[in-house]
Amino acid sequence: MHKTIREAEDLGAERMMDWGEPLTALSEAEKRGEISSSAAENIRAWLTEPYYAAYAPQVAEMIEARRWRELNDLFWQVIPFGTGGRRGRMFPVGTNAINDRTIGESAQGVADYVKRIKPGKSLSCGIAYDTRHRSRHFAELCAGIMAANGFTVHFLDEYRSTPEMSFLIRYKRCDCGIMVTASHNPPSDNAVKVYWSTGGQVLPPHDRGMIECVKQVQEIRAMPFTEASAKGLVVPCTEEVDAAYRAALARQSRPGPRDLRVLYSPLHGVGSTAVLPGLEAAGFEQVEVFGPHAEPNGDFPNVVDHVANPENPRVFDAMIDEARRRGFDLVLATDPDADRLGCAAPVTPGADASWTTLTGNQIASLLADYLLSRSRAEATLTPRHYVVETLVTTRLIGRIARAYGVRCIDDLMVGFKWIGGTMEYEGPEWFLLGVEESYGYLVGDHARDKDGAVAAIILCELAAQLKQRGMTLPMQLEELFRRYGVHAERAFSVAMPGAEGMTKMAALMSKFRAAPPDRLGGLDVTRTHDLRRAIGDYEDDLELAMAAARSGDVVILDLAGSGNRVAVRPSGTEPKCKFYMFAAEPPNPTADVAAVRDALNARLEAVEADLRAYASRV
Repeated sequence: MHKTIREAEDLGAERMMDWGEPLTALSEAEKRGEISSSAAENIRAWLTEPYYAAYAPQVAEMIEARRWRELNDLFWQVIPFGTGGRRGRMFPVGTNAINDRTIGESAQGVADYVKRIKPGKSLSCGIAYDTRHRSRHFAELCAGIMAANGFTVHFLDEYRSTPEMSFLIRYKRCDCGIMVTASHNPPSDNAVKVYWSTGGQVLPPHDRGMIECVKQVQEIRAMPFTEASAKGLVVPCTEEVDAAYRAALARQSRPGPRDLRVLYSPLHGVGSTAVLPGLEAAGFEQVEVFGPHAEPNGDFPNVVDHVANPENPRVFDAMIDEARRRGFDLVLATDPDADRLGCAAPVTPGADASWTTLTGNQIASLLADYLLSRSRAEATLTPRHYVVETLVTTRLIGRIARAYGVRCIDDLMVGFKWIGGTMEYEGPEWFLLGVEESYGYLVGDHARDKDGAVAAIILCELAAQLKQRGMTLPMQLEELFRRYGVHAERAFSVAMPGAEGMTKMAALMSKFRAAPPDRLGGLDVTRTHDLRRAIGDYEDDLELAMAAARSGDVVILDLAGSGNRVAVRPSGTEPKCKFYMFAAEPPNPTADVAAVRDALNARLEAVEADLRAYASRV
């Protein structure tokens, strides 16, 4: 395909003078304020630079149609290539959209950086994709680019999960990996997630170097997917990796009861390729897929609001109705790339019991206590063992871990990549569990990213054990609250889209630092922690990564009373500011857990109201 790119550049050179009228119209629109100066600058490049030649006609058509608002949205910025890759709305043209050019720049930048870091070596890359629109197309595009740059591509030739992609990199000892998925974003979106040789997302110092390489891309070296495959540069390995991945999942399973009826939803994503074989390998035979969500479909047609996110309790409504009607014991759902897991369960045993959904924090706490209790019973637990969570995850996990005499590493920035990095730094042989509040969990060392399939296995083991004892997951959660104190958490976001939104987010974070609120929800703000700080020089890459894991654009507000706090940060993947609120009461074996929980939730509601009012004044 090198010839095609050169032809496009020649075509662009011939046409550079053809776009005089659109360029004039663009300048006039910029003067009238109908389009931002940053968008106008990017559009001019797409009309005049040879390497954008293939896209110039469509851009010119949009200018001729005076689609200024749309053009501004598409070009006001270059869609950020961050430490997790590049994500956004799909559109055929635009620097602020997911299209062949922005995806191609991403893959080319990854190839350039890896070759710079590992010169003269035989290099390989793992590539996989999910069920979203154009995911297969973008995966083939990336494979052709990596092949043209001298990489052997280990390709999962059918849609598969993100955690299996992480496993593939480790299993095949790849130098890097690319996963085409936008996780639980709306159907309009897609993305590439980039991985390092560890199977985890890229950490310092490699993240900054890779970002710079992506920014510098002009020419994209590529070849057609069919040509790369015919030359043996793209190697399908789906069947082999499936078998090895499922064996790795099975190794995390422990013996015990298996009498559990499970209703499972992949939410129109890839989960049936990971969760179902994983549960089968672990001995769970009574698992059924929820029919309306079974079809792999990037429109997510039968999911509420077409957003396939197990963090949304409404996603479970139809499944709970069917589970109650047909006598299931547990409902599970994974997001489209199957790295997150949510669940719903009956509050008490019995056919007439009411059902509830569990939050990511609650699922994580149940998994932690179960794994620690099993490890202690097996006499394998030592003080060197550890669990890992991010700083916006429930503090209940730390209380549980310390009660079992193991470490809880709980001061990491948001993002599972930091948990994966901690595994490398602390030693995977002592790793028990990694969790984040956004429904991400990892057990085992087969991957370095969250894994909905392995979480489903462990949660089903716990649910089956509890069923044998006449209990449910919510009942067990109440036991944990009595033992370790009632904990309540809540999160919400304030959308701040577009160029104005980015400015507003920065202003809001500055306001929290310079003039934080004095009181929230009737509680005094006793201390403010600004976690954005300089990182020193480190000769060791892992030391640097662990320093970076504790520094970021986050402000924490401590409130009066133990366990009350707020964390605020701008989202790294979406145009919104995120707020995390925490409240807790000390352990009390005789406490009315429901009453304490209601009081804590009322406290969090009041805190949220004050935070929203504070943010609205920016």
